[in-house]
Amino acid sequence: MTTTSRLSTGIDGLDTILDGGLIERQNVIVRGPPGAGKTIFGLHFLAAGTDEEDSLYINLGEPTQYVQRTADHFGLNSETLQFLELSPDEKKFTEEGTYTLFSSAEAEQPSLVSEVRETVEELQPDRVLIDPITEFRFLTTDEHQFRSQILGLLDFLRSTGATVLMTSQAAADLSDTDLQFLTDAVINLEQTSEVRTVDITKFRGPAAQRGPHAYEITESGVDVWPRLEVPDAQVDFPEENISSGVPELDQLLDGGLDRGTVTFFSGPTGAGKTTTSLQFVQEAAGRGSQSIIFSFEESRRTLLQRAEALNMPIGEMIEQGVLDIVEVQPREYTVNQLTNKVQDAVEADGVEVVLIDGTQGFKQNLRGHGENPITNLIEIGRYLRQMGVTTIVTNEVHDITGQFRATEEQMSNLADNIVFIRHVESRGKLEKVIGVLKMRTSDFERMLRKLEFTEYGVSVGDPLENLQGVLTGTPEWADSESTGETDG
Repeated sequence: MTTTSRLSTGIDGLDTILDGGLIERQNVIVRGPPGAGKTIFGLHFLAAGTDEEDSLYINLGEPTQYVQRTADHFGLNSETLQFLELSPDEKKFTEEGTYTLFSSAEAEQPSLVSEVRETVEELQPDRVLIDPITEFRFLTTDEHQFRSQILGLLDFLRSTGATVLMTSQAAADLSDTDLQFLTDAVINLEQTSEVRTVDITKFRGPAAQRGPHAYEITESGVDVWPRLEVPDAQVDFPEENISSGVPELDQLLDGGLDRGTVTFFSGPTGAGKTTTSLQFVQEAAGRGSQSIIFSFEESRRTLLQRAEALNMPIGEMIEQGVLDIVEVQPREYTVNQLTNKVQDAVEADGVEVVLIDGTQGFKQNLRGHGENPITNLIEIGRYLRQMGVTTIVTNEVHDITGQFRATEEQMSNLADNIVFIRHVESRGKLEKVIGVLKMRTSDFERMLRKLEFTEYGVSVGDPLENLQGVLTGTPEWADSESTGETDG
Protein backbone atom coordinates (compact mmCIF):
# COMPACT_ATOMS: atom_id res chain seq x y z
CA MET A 1 0.00 0.00 0.00
CA THR A 2 1.50 3.32 -1.06
CA THR A 3 1.64 6.27 1.32
CA THR A 4 0.51 9.65 -0.01
CA SER A 5 3.22 12.26 0.47
CA ARG A 6 2.08 15.37 2.31
CA LEU A 7 3.36 18.93 2.49
CA SER A 8 2.67 20.98 5.60
CA THR A 9 0.63 24.13 5.10
CA GLY A 10 2.66 25.81 7.83
CA ILE A 11 -0.52 26.07 9.96
CA ASP A 12 -0.83 23.29 12.54
CA GLY A 13 -4.62 23.35 12.81
CA LEU A 14 -5.05 23.32 9.04
CA ASP A 15 -2.66 20.36 8.76
CA THR A 16 -4.83 18.54 11.32
CA ILE A 17 -7.95 19.18 9.25
CA LEU A 18 -6.14 17.93 6.11
CA ASP A 19 -4.79 14.82 7.85
CA GLY A 20 -1.19 16.00 7.64
CA GLY A 21 -1.22 18.71 4.99
CA LEU A 22 -1.63 19.15 1.25
CA ILE A 23 -1.06 16.20 -1.06
CA GLU A 24 2.19 16.58 -2.96
CA ARG A 25 1.94 17.81 -6.60
CA GLN A 26 -1.71 18.77 -6.29
CA ASN A 27 -3.24 22.14 -7.22
CA VAL A 28 -5.13 23.87 -4.42
CA ILE A 29 -7.19 27.05 -4.41
CA VAL A 30 -7.72 29.29 -1.37
CA ARG A 31 -10.77 31.45 -1.95
CA GLY A 32 -12.46 34.11 0.13
CA PRO A 33 -13.55 37.75 0.35
CA PRO A 34 -11.16 40.71 0.66
CA GLY A 35 -9.39 40.75 4.02
CA ALA A 36 -9.95 37.06 4.74
CA GLY A 37 -6.20 36.37 4.81
CA LYS A 38 -5.74 34.42 1.59
CA THR A 39 -2.24 35.77 0.97
CA ILE A 40 -1.20 35.03 4.56
CA PHE A 41 -2.40 31.43 4.19
CA GLY A 42 -0.26 31.20 1.04
CA LEU A 43 2.79 32.72 2.71
CA HIS A 44 2.53 30.17 5.52
CA PHE A 45 2.58 27.42 2.89
CA LEU A 46 5.68 28.81 1.16
CA ALA A 47 7.54 29.48 4.42
CA ALA A 48 6.89 25.91 5.62
CA GLY A 49 9.24 24.55 2.97
CA THR A 50 12.27 22.67 4.23
CA ASP A 51 15.88 23.60 3.54
CA GLU A 52 15.82 21.17 0.60
CA GLU A 53 12.72 22.80 -0.92
CA ASP A 54 12.47 25.93 -3.08
CA SER A 55 9.40 28.18 -2.84
CA LEU A 56 8.21 30.56 -5.57
CA TYR A 57 5.74 33.41 -5.14
CA ILE A 58 4.16 34.43 -8.48
CA ASN A 59 2.84 37.88 -7.74
CA LEU A 60 -0.06 39.26 -9.77
CA GLY A 61 -1.43 41.59 -7.12
CA GLU A 62 0.29 43.90 -4.66
CA PRO A 63 3.88 45.02 -5.28
CA THR A 64 6.42 42.50 -4.06
CA GLN A 65 7.84 44.81 -1.40
CA TYR A 66 4.40 44.95 0.25
CA VAL A 67 4.16 41.17 0.23
CA GLN A 68 7.65 40.84 1.71
CA ARG A 69 6.73 43.31 4.43
CA THR A 70 3.60 41.29 5.24
CA ALA A 71 5.55 38.04 5.43
CA ASP A 72 8.20 39.52 7.72
CA HIS A 73 5.52 41.06 9.97
CA PHE A 74 4.14 37.60 10.71
CA GLY A 75 7.58 36.05 11.19
CA LEU A 76 7.50 34.30 7.80
CA ASN A 77 11.00 35.03 6.55
CA SER A 78 10.63 36.49 3.04
CA GLU A 79 14.36 36.06 2.37
CA THR A 80 13.82 32.31 1.98
CA LEU A 81 11.31 32.86 -0.86
CA GLN A 82 11.77 33.49 -4.57
CA PHE A 83 9.51 36.15 -6.15
CA LEU A 84 8.29 36.51 -9.71
CA GLU A 85 6.87 40.02 -10.03
CA LEU A 86 4.06 40.14 -12.59
CA SER A 87 1.90 42.82 -10.99
CA PRO A 88 1.53 46.08 -12.94
CA ASP A 89 3.55 49.08 -11.77
CA GLU A 90 3.86 52.71 -12.79
CA LYS A 91 6.23 51.80 -15.65
CA LYS A 92 3.35 50.10 -17.45
CA PHE A 93 1.78 53.50 -17.90
CA THR A 94 4.92 55.57 -18.58
CA GLU A 95 7.08 53.28 -20.73
CA GLU A 96 4.91 50.75 -22.54
CA GLY A 97 2.32 52.93 -24.23
CA THR A 98 -1.44 53.09 -24.12
CA TYR A 99 -2.18 49.47 -25.03
CA THR A 100 -2.24 48.55 -21.31
CA LEU A 101 -5.42 50.54 -20.94
CA PHE A 102 -7.24 49.19 -23.98
CA SER A 103 -5.89 45.83 -25.15
CA SER A 104 -3.81 44.36 -22.36
CA ALA A 105 -4.99 40.80 -22.99
CA GLU A 106 -3.45 40.49 -26.42
CA ALA A 107 -0.32 42.42 -25.49
CA GLU A 108 0.62 40.97 -22.10
CA GLN A 109 -0.54 37.36 -22.13
CA PRO A 110 2.31 35.89 -24.22
CA SER A 111 5.00 37.69 -22.22
CA LEU A 112 3.50 36.62 -18.87
CA VAL A 113 3.18 32.98 -19.90
CA SER A 114 6.75 32.84 -21.15
CA GLU A 115 8.02 34.60 -18.03
CA VAL A 116 6.30 32.09 -15.75
CA ARG A 117 7.59 29.15 -17.80
CA GLU A 118 11.18 30.43 -17.89
CA THR A 119 11.23 31.16 -14.14
CA VAL A 120 9.78 27.79 -13.17
CA GLU A 121 12.13 25.89 -15.49
CA GLU A 122 15.08 27.76 -14.01
CA LEU A 123 14.17 27.48 -10.31
CA GLN A 124 12.35 24.11 -10.35
CA PRO A 125 10.32 25.11 -7.23
CA ASP A 126 8.71 22.54 -4.96
CA ARG A 127 6.07 24.99 -3.71
CA VAL A 128 4.36 27.65 -5.81
CA LEU A 129 1.92 30.36 -4.77
CA ILE A 130 -0.01 32.24 -7.48
CA ASP A 131 -1.57 35.32 -5.89
CA PRO A 132 -4.21 35.94 -7.15
CA ILE A 133 -4.91 33.45 -9.93
CA THR A 134 -8.05 35.40 -10.87
CA GLU A 135 -5.90 38.18 -12.36
CA PHE A 136 -5.26 35.88 -15.32
CA ARG A 137 -8.94 36.25 -16.20
CA PHE A 138 -8.31 39.86 -17.20
CA LEU A 139 -5.45 38.81 -19.49
CA THR A 140 -7.58 36.57 -21.69
CA THR A 141 -10.18 37.50 -24.28
CA ASP A 142 -12.91 35.03 -23.22
CA GLU A 143 -13.81 32.35 -20.65
CA HIS A 144 -12.79 29.47 -22.91
CA GLN A 145 -9.33 30.91 -23.38
CA PHE A 146 -9.05 31.57 -19.64
CA ARG A 147 -9.87 27.96 -18.76
CA SER A 148 -7.49 26.64 -21.40
CA GLN A 149 -4.64 28.85 -20.22
CA ILE A 150 -5.14 27.97 -16.54
CA LEU A 151 -5.39 24.26 -17.30
CA GLY A 152 -2.21 24.46 -19.36
CA LEU A 153 -0.41 26.37 -16.60
CA LEU A 154 -1.44 23.89 -13.91
CA ASP A 155 -0.48 20.89 -16.05
CA PHE A 156 2.91 22.48 -16.69
CA LEU A 157 3.51 23.15 -12.99
CA ARG A 158 2.43 19.63 -12.08
CA SER A 159 4.86 18.20 -14.64
CA THR A 160 7.71 19.98 -12.86
CA GLY A 161 6.78 18.31 -9.55
CA ALA A 162 5.48 21.48 -7.90
CA THR A 163 2.65 21.67 -5.37
CA VAL A 164 0.62 24.76 -6.25
CA LEU A 165 -1.48 27.01 -4.03
CA MET A 166 -3.59 29.71 -5.70
CA THR A 167 -5.67 32.49 -4.20
CA SER A 168 -9.02 33.53 -5.62
CA GLN A 169 -11.15 36.54 -4.82
CA ALA A 170 -14.65 35.26 -4.04
CA ALA A 171 -17.18 37.82 -5.26
CA ALA A 172 -20.81 37.70 -6.33
CA ASP A 173 -20.09 39.50 -9.59
CA LEU A 174 -17.05 37.39 -10.51
CA SER A 175 -17.56 33.64 -10.17
CA ASP A 176 -14.58 31.35 -9.71
CA THR A 177 -16.57 28.13 -10.08
CA ASP A 178 -14.51 27.17 -13.13
CA LEU A 179 -11.32 27.41 -11.08
CA GLN A 180 -12.78 25.15 -8.42
CA PHE A 181 -13.47 22.50 -11.08
CA LEU A 182 -9.89 22.68 -12.34
CA THR A 183 -8.20 22.19 -8.95
CA ASP A 184 -7.68 19.20 -6.69
CA ALA A 185 -8.71 20.93 -3.46
CA VAL A 186 -10.67 24.02 -2.43
CA ILE A 187 -10.05 25.84 0.85
CA ASN A 188 -12.92 28.23 1.45
CA LEU A 189 -12.53 31.22 3.81
CA GLU A 190 -15.47 33.16 5.21
CA GLN A 191 -15.78 35.91 7.79
CA THR A 192 -18.51 37.60 9.79
CA SER A 193 -18.38 40.29 12.45
CA GLU A 194 -17.85 37.56 15.08
CA VAL A 195 -15.72 34.83 13.57
CA ARG A 196 -13.61 33.75 10.60
CA THR A 197 -14.07 30.21 9.34
CA VAL A 198 -12.21 27.86 7.01
CA ASP A 199 -13.81 24.88 5.31
CA ILE A 200 -12.44 22.26 2.92
CA THR A 201 -15.19 22.07 0.32
CA LYS A 202 -13.26 19.83 -2.09
CA PHE A 203 -10.35 17.46 -1.51
CA ARG A 204 -9.07 14.73 -3.82
CA GLY A 205 -7.65 12.34 -1.30
CA PRO A 206 -8.55 10.99 2.16
CA ALA A 207 -11.52 12.92 3.52
CA ALA A 208 -10.72 16.15 5.31
CA GLN A 209 -12.40 16.90 8.64
CA ARG A 210 -15.83 18.40 8.19
CA GLY A 211 -16.11 22.10 8.93
CA PRO A 212 -16.46 24.93 9.26
CA HIS A 213 -13.46 25.47 11.52
CA ALA A 214 -12.60 28.75 13.23
CA TYR A 215 -9.42 30.68 12.49
CA GLU A 216 -7.89 33.98 13.50
CA ILE A 217 -5.08 36.16 12.21
CA THR A 218 -2.75 37.04 15.07
CA GLU A 219 0.66 38.68 15.38
CA SER A 220 2.26 35.34 14.49
CA GLY A 221 0.04 34.66 11.48
CA VAL A 222 -2.91 32.32 11.05
CA ASP A 223 -4.20 30.09 13.86
CA VAL A 224 -6.79 27.44 12.95
CA TRP A 225 -8.90 25.60 15.52
CA PRO A 226 -10.46 22.43 14.11
CA ARG A 227 -13.95 21.38 15.10
CA LEU A 228 -14.19 18.83 17.86
CA GLU A 229 -14.27 15.26 16.57
CA VAL A 230 -16.21 12.91 18.87
CA PRO A 231 -14.69 9.39 18.86
CA ASP A 232 -16.97 6.63 17.63
CA ALA A 233 -15.87 4.24 20.38
CA GLN A 234 -15.47 4.93 24.07
CA VAL A 235 -11.98 4.50 25.48
CA ASP A 236 -11.34 1.83 28.10
CA PHE A 237 -11.31 3.11 31.67
CA PRO A 238 -11.85 1.53 35.10
CA GLU A 239 -15.34 1.54 36.58
CA GLU A 240 -15.12 3.70 39.67
CA ASN A 241 -17.02 6.32 41.63
CA ILE A 242 -15.92 9.91 42.03
CA SER A 243 -16.61 10.70 45.68
CA SER A 244 -17.61 14.12 46.98
CA GLY A 245 -15.84 13.56 50.28
CA VAL A 246 -19.17 14.22 52.04
CA PRO A 247 -20.67 10.86 53.14
CA GLU A 248 -24.29 12.06 53.13
CA LEU A 249 -23.94 13.49 49.61
CA ASP A 250 -22.36 10.26 48.39
CA GLN A 251 -25.28 8.33 49.91
CA LEU A 252 -27.66 10.36 47.76
CA LEU A 253 -25.66 9.29 44.71
CA ASP A 254 -25.18 5.62 45.62
CA GLY A 255 -21.51 6.17 46.36
CA GLY A 256 -20.69 9.14 44.12
CA LEU A 257 -20.58 10.01 40.43
CA ASP A 258 -19.70 7.19 38.04
CA ARG A 259 -16.59 7.87 36.01
CA GLY A 260 -17.22 8.83 32.39
CA THR A 261 -20.68 10.26 33.04
CA VAL A 262 -22.12 13.76 32.60
CA THR A 263 -23.81 15.23 35.68
CA PHE A 264 -25.94 18.37 35.73
CA PHE A 265 -26.25 20.32 38.97
CA SER A 266 -29.45 22.24 38.36
CA GLY A 267 -31.03 25.03 40.35
CA PRO A 268 -31.79 28.76 40.57
CA THR A 269 -29.22 31.46 41.15
CA GLY A 270 -27.69 31.38 44.61
CA ALA A 271 -28.74 27.79 45.27
CA GLY A 272 -25.17 26.50 45.55
CA LYS A 273 -24.64 24.66 42.27
CA THR A 274 -21.05 25.85 41.81
CA THR A 275 -20.08 25.29 45.44
CA THR A 276 -21.49 21.75 45.48
CA SER A 277 -19.72 21.00 42.20
CA LEU A 278 -16.45 22.36 43.59
CA GLN A 279 -16.74 19.81 46.38
CA PHE A 280 -16.46 16.98 43.85
CA VAL A 281 -13.65 18.66 41.92
CA GLN A 282 -11.50 19.39 44.96
CA GLU A 283 -12.01 15.86 46.27
CA ALA A 284 -10.98 14.34 42.91
CA ALA A 285 -7.95 16.62 42.60
CA GLY A 286 -7.01 15.90 46.20
CA ARG A 287 -6.88 12.20 45.32
CA GLY A 288 -4.59 12.87 42.37
CA SER A 289 -7.06 13.05 39.47
CA GLN A 290 -6.09 15.85 37.08
CA SER A 291 -9.01 18.28 37.04
CA ILE A 292 -10.01 21.51 35.31
CA ILE A 293 -12.72 24.15 35.75
CA PHE A 294 -14.08 26.20 32.84
CA SER A 295 -15.75 29.18 34.51
CA PHE A 296 -18.20 31.16 32.36
CA GLU A 297 -19.89 33.31 35.00
CA GLU A 298 -17.39 33.95 37.78
CA SER A 299 -13.80 35.13 37.78
CA ARG A 300 -10.93 32.94 38.85
CA ARG A 301 -10.43 35.23 41.83
CA THR A 302 -14.07 34.89 42.94
CA LEU A 303 -13.91 31.10 42.73
CA LEU A 304 -10.75 31.03 44.82
CA GLN A 305 -12.28 33.35 47.42
CA ARG A 306 -15.43 31.23 47.57
CA ALA A 307 -13.38 28.07 48.04
CA GLU A 308 -11.20 29.64 50.71
CA ALA A 309 -14.29 30.75 52.69
CA LEU A 310 -15.47 27.12 52.72
CA ASN A 311 -12.06 25.73 53.66
CA MET A 312 -11.56 24.14 50.23
CA PRO A 313 -7.82 24.09 49.36
CA ILE A 314 -8.38 24.91 45.67
CA GLY A 315 -5.47 27.38 45.57
CA GLU A 316 -3.03 24.80 46.91
CA MET A 317 -4.16 22.26 44.33
CA ILE A 318 -3.56 24.77 41.54
CA GLU A 319 -0.04 25.34 42.86
CA GLN A 320 0.51 21.56 42.95
CA GLY A 321 -0.55 21.32 39.29
CA VAL A 322 -3.47 18.90 39.77
CA LEU A 323 -6.14 21.54 39.16
CA ASP A 324 -6.56 24.43 36.75
CA ILE A 325 -9.16 27.17 36.30
CA VAL A 326 -9.87 28.64 32.86
CA GLU A 327 -11.83 31.88 33.11
CA VAL A 328 -13.85 32.36 29.92
CA GLN A 329 -14.50 36.06 29.38
CA PRO A 330 -17.44 37.25 27.23
CA ARG A 331 -16.63 36.98 23.49
CA GLU A 332 -13.04 35.94 24.26
CA TYR A 333 -13.19 32.53 22.59
CA THR A 334 -14.86 31.00 19.58
CA VAL A 335 -16.58 27.67 20.09
CA ASN A 336 -13.71 25.91 18.29
CA GLN A 337 -11.10 27.62 20.48
CA LEU A 338 -12.86 26.38 23.60
CA THR A 339 -13.28 22.83 22.31
CA ASN A 340 -9.59 22.76 21.40
CA LYS A 341 -8.76 23.79 24.97
CA VAL A 342 -10.98 21.00 26.28
CA GLN A 343 -9.36 18.50 23.93
CA ASP A 344 -5.83 19.59 24.87
CA ALA A 345 -6.68 19.32 28.56
CA VAL A 346 -7.87 15.73 28.11
CA GLU A 347 -5.42 14.38 25.53
CA ALA A 348 -2.28 16.35 26.41
CA ASP A 349 -2.68 16.98 30.15
CA GLY A 350 -4.53 13.82 31.15
CA VAL A 351 -7.52 15.59 32.72
CA GLU A 352 -10.03 13.16 34.25
CA VAL A 353 -12.58 15.56 35.79
CA VAL A 354 -14.06 18.63 34.05
CA LEU A 355 -16.39 21.24 35.54
CA ILE A 356 -18.26 23.46 33.07
CA ASP A 357 -19.59 26.18 35.33
CA GLY A 358 -22.55 28.04 33.90
CA THR A 359 -24.67 27.01 30.91
CA GLN A 360 -26.08 30.54 30.62
CA GLY A 361 -22.56 31.96 30.39
CA PHE A 362 -21.62 29.23 27.91
CA LYS A 363 -24.45 30.35 25.63
CA GLN A 364 -23.64 34.05 25.93
CA ASN A 365 -19.84 34.22 26.15
CA LEU A 366 -18.71 32.22 23.12
CA ARG A 367 -18.40 33.45 19.57
CA GLY A 368 -19.60 30.89 17.06
CA HIS A 369 -20.60 30.40 13.47
CA GLY A 370 -24.37 30.38 13.65
CA GLU A 371 -24.87 27.14 15.52
CA ASN A 372 -27.03 26.74 18.62
CA PRO A 373 -24.54 26.96 21.53
CA ILE A 374 -26.32 24.12 23.30
CA THR A 375 -25.50 21.88 20.34
CA ASN A 376 -21.84 22.70 20.98
CA LEU A 377 -22.22 21.94 24.70
CA ILE A 378 -23.79 18.58 23.88
CA GLU A 379 -20.89 17.83 21.51
CA ILE A 380 -18.36 18.64 24.25
CA GLY A 381 -20.24 16.43 26.71
CA ARG A 382 -20.35 13.54 24.24
CA TYR A 383 -16.61 13.87 23.59
CA LEU A 384 -15.77 13.89 27.31
CA ARG A 385 -17.99 10.87 27.92
CA GLN A 386 -16.30 8.91 25.12
CA MET A 387 -12.90 9.81 26.59
CA GLY A 388 -13.87 8.47 30.02
CA VAL A 389 -13.84 11.91 31.63
CA THR A 390 -16.20 12.68 34.50
CA THR A 391 -18.05 15.87 33.57
CA ILE A 392 -20.00 18.22 35.83
CA VAL A 393 -22.18 21.00 34.40
CA THR A 394 -23.92 23.69 36.43
CA ASN A 395 -27.25 24.66 34.92
CA GLU A 396 -29.28 27.63 36.08
CA VAL A 397 -33.07 27.48 36.08
CA HIS A 398 -34.82 30.78 36.57
CA ASP A 399 -37.53 29.89 39.07
CA ILE A 400 -36.35 30.34 42.66
CA THR A 401 -39.44 28.59 43.95
CA GLY A 402 -42.54 27.25 42.21
CA GLN A 403 -42.92 24.74 39.39
CA PHE A 404 -39.82 22.53 39.10
CA ARG A 405 -37.70 22.50 35.93
CA ALA A 406 -34.63 20.28 35.90
CA THR A 407 -32.78 21.68 32.89
CA GLU A 408 -33.08 24.37 30.26
CA GLU A 409 -32.96 23.98 26.48
CA GLN A 410 -33.72 20.23 26.36
CA MET A 411 -30.28 19.35 27.73
CA SER A 412 -31.54 16.39 29.73
CA ASN A 413 -30.59 13.98 26.93
CA LEU A 414 -26.93 14.88 27.52
CA ALA A 415 -27.21 14.43 31.28
CA ASP A 416 -26.53 10.95 32.63
CA ASN A 417 -27.24 12.28 36.11
CA ILE A 418 -29.33 15.24 37.29
CA VAL A 419 -28.86 16.63 40.80
CA PHE A 420 -31.23 19.45 41.72
CA ILE A 421 -30.99 22.09 44.41
CA ARG A 422 -34.07 24.05 45.45
CA HIS A 423 -34.95 26.91 47.76
CA VAL A 424 -37.72 26.23 50.27
CA GLU A 425 -39.21 28.56 52.83
CA SER A 426 -39.14 27.32 56.41
CA ARG A 427 -40.44 29.46 59.27
CA GLY A 428 -39.95 32.59 57.18
CA LYS A 429 -36.38 31.66 56.22
CA LEU A 430 -35.04 30.41 52.89
CA GLU A 431 -33.27 27.08 53.10
CA LYS A 432 -31.80 24.75 50.49
CA VAL A 433 -32.64 21.15 49.75
CA ILE A 434 -30.81 18.77 47.43
CA GLY A 435 -32.03 15.66 45.65
CA VAL A 436 -31.35 13.39 42.70
CA LEU A 437 -33.75 13.23 39.79
CA LYS A 438 -31.89 10.83 37.53
CA MET A 439 -28.85 8.54 37.45
CA ARG A 440 -28.43 6.59 34.23
CA THR A 441 -25.87 4.00 35.32
CA SER A 442 -26.68 3.34 38.98
CA ASP A 443 -29.33 3.51 41.66
CA PHE A 444 -29.78 6.58 43.87
CA GLU A 445 -31.52 7.71 47.03
CA ARG A 446 -35.02 9.00 46.38
CA MET A 447 -35.13 11.37 49.34
CA LEU A 448 -34.42 15.07 49.77
CA ARG A 449 -31.76 16.31 52.16
CA LYS A 450 -30.99 19.69 53.64
CA LEU A 451 -27.98 21.43 52.08
CA GLU A 452 -25.82 23.98 53.91
CA PHE A 453 -22.50 25.73 53.35
CA THR A 454 -20.41 26.48 56.40
CA GLU A 455 -16.86 27.54 57.18
CA TYR A 456 -16.06 23.83 57.21
CA GLY A 457 -17.39 23.21 53.71
CA VAL A 458 -20.45 21.52 52.25
CA SER A 459 -22.86 19.97 54.75
CA VAL A 460 -25.68 17.60 53.83
CA GLY A 461 -28.23 16.57 56.44
CA ASP A 462 -30.31 13.47 57.03
CA PRO A 463 -33.17 12.59 54.66
CA LEU A 464 -36.14 14.96 55.00
CA GLU A 465 -38.84 12.34 55.34
CA ASN A 466 -41.60 14.84 56.18
CA LEU A 467 -40.99 17.28 53.31
CA GLN A 468 -43.17 16.90 50.24
CA GLY A 469 -44.31 18.88 47.20
CA VAL A 470 -40.91 20.36 46.27
CA LEU A 471 -41.12 19.25 42.64
CA THR A 472 -44.71 20.46 42.23
CA GLY A 473 -43.84 23.93 43.49
CA THR A 474 -45.80 23.72 46.77
CA PRO A 475 -43.43 22.26 49.38
CA GLU A 476 -44.90 21.55 52.80
CA TRP A 477 -44.09 19.61 55.92
CA ALA A 478 -46.28 16.61 56.65
CA ASP A 479 -45.73 17.03 60.41
CA SER A 480 -45.98 20.76 61.10
CA GLU A 481 -45.75 20.38 64.87
CA SER A 482 -42.28 18.83 64.84
CA THR A 483 -40.69 20.66 61.93
CA GLY A 484 -42.62 23.83 61.30
CA GLU A 485 -44.50 24.83 58.15
CA THR A 486 -43.02 25.53 54.75
CA ASP A 487 -44.68 27.36 51.89
CA GLY A 488 -43.32 27.28 48.33
